[in-house]
Amino acid sequence: MLQELKMESRATMSAMRDTTSEKNVPKNESQKGGNLFLQTHGEAIAAGVSGALILLAWLGQSWLGSLDVICYLTAYVIGGFAKAREGLLAFIHEKKLDVNLLMLLAAAGAAGIGYWLEGALLIFIFALSGALEAYSEQKSRRDLSALMSMKPETARIIIGGKERRVPIEQLKVEDQVLVKPGEQIPVDGTVVRGMSEVNQAAITGESVPVEKGKGAEVFAGTLNGTGSLMIRVDRLLEESTFSRIVRLVQEAEEQQPSAQRTIERFEGWYVKVVLAVTALLLFLPPLLFSWSWSDAGYRAMVFMVVASPCAVVASIMPAVLAAMSNGARKGLLFKGGSYVQALADIGVVAFDKTGTLTHGELAVTDVVPLRDWSKDGVLKVAATLESLSEHPIAQAIIRKAQEKEMDVQRPEHFDSYTGRGVKVRWNGRHWRIGKPEWILSPDERDQLLPTLESEGKTVVCLANENGPVGLIALKDTIRTEAQMAIQALKKMGITTVMLTGDRRQTAEVIARQAGVDHVRAELLPESKVQAIRELEKTYGSVVMVGDGVNDAPALAGATVGIAMGAAGSDVALESAQVVLMNDDLNNLPKAIALGKRTGSVIRQNLVFALLMIGVLIGTNLFQGLPLPMGVVGHEGSTLLVILNGLRLLR
Repeated sequence: MLQELKMESRATMSAMRDTTSEKNVPKNESQKGGNLFLQTHGEAIAAGVSGALILLAWLGQSWLGSLDVICYLTAYVIGGFAKAREGLLAFIHEKKLDVNLLMLLAAAGAAGIGYWLEGALLIFIFALSGALEAYSEQKSRRDLSALMSMKPETARIIIGGKERRVPIEQLKVEDQVLVKPGEQIPVDGTVVRGMSEVNQAAITGESVPVEKGKGAEVFAGTLNGTGSLMIRVDRLLEESTFSRIVRLVQEAEEQQPSAQRTIERFEGWYVKVVLAVTALLLFLPPLLFSWSWSDAGYRAMVFMVVASPCAVVASIMPAVLAAMSNGARKGLLFKGGSYVQALADIGVVAFDKTGTLTHGELAVTDVVPLRDWSKDGVLKVAATLESLSEHPIAQAIIRKAQEKEMDVQRPEHFDSYTGRGVKVRWNGRHWRIGKPEWILSPDERDQLLPTLESEGKTVVCLANENGPVGLIALKDTIRTEAQMAIQALKKMGITTVMLTGDRRQTAEVIARQAGVDHVRAELLPESKVQAIRELEKTYGSVVMVGDGVNDAPALAGATVGIAMGAAGSDVALESAQVVLMNDDLNNLPKAIALGKRTGSVIRQNLVFALLMIGVLIGTNLFQGLPLPMGVVGHEGSTLLVILNGLRLLR
């Protein structure tokens, strides 16, 4: 399906560009569109036609005569072709007996003993349940791969002030592309000029367009609104968020829930047992219990129908696919169905701190002037001294000065001292800015720092040759949604833990603000993995949420690793099994709730399906069950478990 969508998208874009072969394009596109329509709706159409033929044969028995058998036979072929082909191919190539082959034999057996209507009904309802199952799969694929039909092909690049359209593959980092109103944004980049609203639902799951101006980040595959944007290319196509999503979607489609794999293994030997018991029912009762051969044959056919594990087999995948589809619409990308189920039994959630619970970017929170200096004076000098540095602390100070529209100048001489700070000559004076330990005496530190450091803030000191003139405190601010997400997890009975490499004092301040239950600080990447193992022993299944390269081992080692999609590193995204595409932590409890709902629906389906099989088999063996009732009971239960699974689409 993905490949077809990809080819469809490319063909359509190519057709729009290729003006030399206009006459051939509509025909080719029409053929492809027709094929895609049949692939999407073929099973439903076949089931509908089969049902219509059965109704015609049943209503017209009096005037059709022997032609009613031809109608039934045609209904058999049209309704059962897809499933019969699937079952025969599995038998020929894999030597595997599956439920499709069992249904084919049951329908043929019913016809063989003269029950054409019952056999045709069996085929019709089986085809209808297959169409519903296909619907859930296609719905999931549509939601997971919405971007495939929006794949950017070309960009409008500005070279020497002139506008040119070029293939996406030719773009380089730092190129500038123009996106006009209503156009698709072709690259991951930063807005350098212009203002517009961008619909980025396909990437982040946000339902409302987001306003984008100078300095804002934009994603390939999103849709520009009413304004024009000039965008600097930050990432090439193969490194873009779009491409990463496509890779994750492809992985998701190859994954199967562990419970589904167990069911499929169970299906193989179960079908053999059903066929063996059917053979025994055909021959033993007439020899041992004085049943007539026709009665034995009838009950054997009923047994083959009602004992088929269709409802059991259909209990899992439609529900899981519906849940994946539901999550995709909200910005939750599951790499496979097994991870949806794994979320149902989570006992503890472990969070990284920087970039996960916090924004991952330092911001100036306090400016403390000393002696006769003012706050603005300290900030302006500090920004001037740091203007040649790329250090995150320096950039945060410069941003704060720019917010206040200060005139930041350049120093005359700049020396960097790794791990301590910088020495600068500016405006005829010698300055230092850096760690308090490098500048302040022990007594000064004891007097000035405890309050700021107790709040988890990083402090730098500004001094000239006459001594310290001010302190600047910075802090990585907590995400606004972190507290709500953690409260929601606690209401679900889930314990929360912070695993961070940061200092314990800073970590504990953030943990208190967010409401996290436990803190483990100053951890190396391998220490985080060890912590995950310890949490598993104490709480059972563990979710790890992170965004950085240092989180990748823990993400891979947890029961379910969840990565921040927009802020996350490539390594984190590769290691995780679930991605929060819009970095919204509120989606975390939603993901776990969705996993719990999915687990509940699957349990309901399996219990119901197994009970129905038991009741139908018992009734048939000890009392006798009419074949029409067996067909309706068996196939009705299959339809019900599929429909119950599709509730998760809501």
